[in-house]
Amino acid sequence: MKQGIEDHRKDREKSDVEESISRIYPFITRVFKVYEIQKSGEVLYFFGTPKIDAENVMGELWSPLEQKGLGVTLKYELGEHILIVAPVKKIKEKIWVNFALFIATVFTTMICGAWMFGVDLSSDPLQVFQGLPFTFAILAVLGSHEMAHYAMARYHGMKTSLPYFIPFPTFIGTMGAVIRYRGPIPNRKALFDVGIAGPLVGLLVSVAVTIIGLNLDAPAVNPLSDSLMFEVGLPPLFVMIQKLVGFTGSNLHPVAFAGWVGMFVTLLNLLPSGQLDGGHVLRAMLGKKADRISSMMPRILFLIGFYVVYWLNGDGFIWIFWALFLWAFAAVGHPSPLHDKIELDRKRIFIGIFTFILGLLCFTLIPFKPIT
Repeated sequence: MKQGIEDHRKDREKSDVEESISRIYPFITRVFKVYEIQKSGEVLYFFGTPKIDAENVMGELWSPLEQKGLGVTLKYELGEHILIVAPVKKIKEKIWVNFALFIATVFTTMICGAWMFGVDLSSDPLQVFQGLPFTFAILAVLGSHEMAHYAMARYHGMKTSLPYFIPFPTFIGTMGAVIRYRGPIPNRKALFDVGIAGPLVGLLVSVAVTIIGLNLDAPAVNPLSDSLMFEVGLPPLFVMIQKLVGFTGSNLHPVAFAGWVGMFVTLLNLLPSGQLDGGHVLRAMLGKKADRISSMMPRILFLIGFYVVYWLNGDGFIWIFWALFLWAFAAVGHPSPLHDKIELDRKRIFIGIFTFILGLLCFTLIPFKPIT
């Protein structure tokens, strides 16, 4: 009896495998000549040779197989091409994590904002709510950046998470926000659109926040005991806005400072290296040629930091830090889109060049230095 049940189970599994293969085999044979099929658990291995350029095989297969709940990977091992097909496991988003991090970031930025208004929270903790204007401003800047990425990724059918805000005890109360991409990038146009959406929208909101902040009266602040004060270097774009609104003061309102932060974040994100937004945009514009510029960027930043420290006697360690950061992450390389042969249109190329120019307008040699 037991043997009969076991034989029936094996026959059913064999039938299921044959059915799975029959559903996807016509799609595979269009681009891949199969000479052997193996199975391990739920994973199917198709051994063969590509009928088209190997770089385009996954691009041709991803969409029809994804519709059937399957993912595909092409590997070349020991002289053989292997298509690996496996079920895609759906990951249930834990929205409560995003919400909890957002609430925590509201409080950390509000505390920093209250300090900017000169509030002594140790003697009157309820005055923390005076930091709300800075909280609204900084979260608008950072949140708009990530939500632009999210919206554009969804538009192109990419799978991505909602933004994760990162509360952290920095002088702005946060390390920014990130979103997680799942699955491959469809093509270079999608890579460009997703990469450039964040910096463009984030910078637009930064400009708006800066204009609002420059029209507000900066609070008269007496530095708290044992507090560390910074003097910020103003990038050309910020100075242009100051002249536009007729700002002549020396102190910045915390809301205007949030606009400055947005510009600095835009600059860092637009560095054309690795998997930063600028790296995505450049990879989409130049294809694999972008790897050369990406590898040069850490060296350029290191030279800038060296120049600031030893020639200007300023604080240039931020650039040395970013040089080391990019050296570590740019070496990994940039993942290729599924359809890497599709080049960008002239409109996108123009927008890309224009955006990098905006990024340069957010640059200053010495972003900030402590006041002693």
